Amino acid sequence: MARNKVPLQDLSVANFVRERRKANRLTQAGLGELAGVGRRLIVELEQGKPTMRMDVVNAVLSVFGKRLGVVVAPRPEGEVGK
Repeated sequence: MARNKVPLQDLSVANFVRERRKANRLTQAGLGELAGVGRRLIVELEQGKPTMRMDVVNAVLSVFGKRLGVVVAPRPEGEVGK
């Protein structure tokens, strides 16, 4: 059964890392080694742990040529901060 591909901009960081790791046939330990972090951090990142240091997330993302950045997020109507 073919999986529906989610557009890159619609992936969470957790899903992006998992998808790219699997696409590159890396284990969690292997990705951790390439990024200079432990396997446990990769597991937590892929599980969507809400509190992670940006520098370590960027270390993992850099393996895939990416880094964290600012993106437009939908907000309820009338909310300030545009």
